[in-house]
Amino acid sequence: NAHVFKLPPRQSGSGWRGADWQEKVWQGTVKVVERKRDREGVEEEETMILLVDGTNSSIFAVCPVTGRHNPVERCIDSSRYFVLRIENGAGRAMFIGLAFNERNDAFDFNIALEDSRKEKEAEKNARQAAFSRHNNTGKETRVDYSIKAGQKIHIALPKKSSTNEERESPEKLSAAARRRASRRKGTGSRGGAGMLAPSARDTPSRI
Repeated sequence: NAHVFKLPPRQSGSGWRGADWQEKVWQGTVKVVERKRDREGVEEEETMILLVDGTNSSIFAVCPVTGRHNPVERCIDSSRYFVLRIENGAGRAMFIGLAFNERNDAFDFNIALEDSRKEKEAEKNARQAAFSRHNNTGKETRVDYSIKAGQKIHIALPKKSSTNEERESPEKLSAAARRRASRRKGTGSRGGAGMLAPSARDTPSRI
């Protein structure tokens, strides 16, 4: 159950005060609804607050919420009092005071408006994301890895590493390691396959 008041001149610059309202003009039911509206060929849902007569279900006033700036304001002295910006069919607007008898009704009214706001914001973000994906389709940057005419490829091969014993300085090698390294070097200077070259004294002279 809610009451509508005619608003007196605002006494405080910080906001409306429900305690200043004295002239009640209507009593009935408040409904927060979603209505579809065609806007430039696009069907959209708008949130509206309807003030409905409890006896004959006639609509006393309509407060459009979607796309309006501050359509609902809270009073600074009570959580049960609000100021609505209502509009008629011609688009003319005026402000009225709305008061609920019960705090639970005022709480449900706030929750309904907040849920509607979040839903509209989510729908807006989804439309913007879809529009962004549509515009970016086929515009991804592609990297060309093909070899151009005259282009050369340089490949750096690692050098063959020597054994650890050969890389280390003789001072750091043990006696046995120095003998093994010496034998390997001596073998490399002789004939192939590790065999000794024949001595000149073993070959008969042909002169």
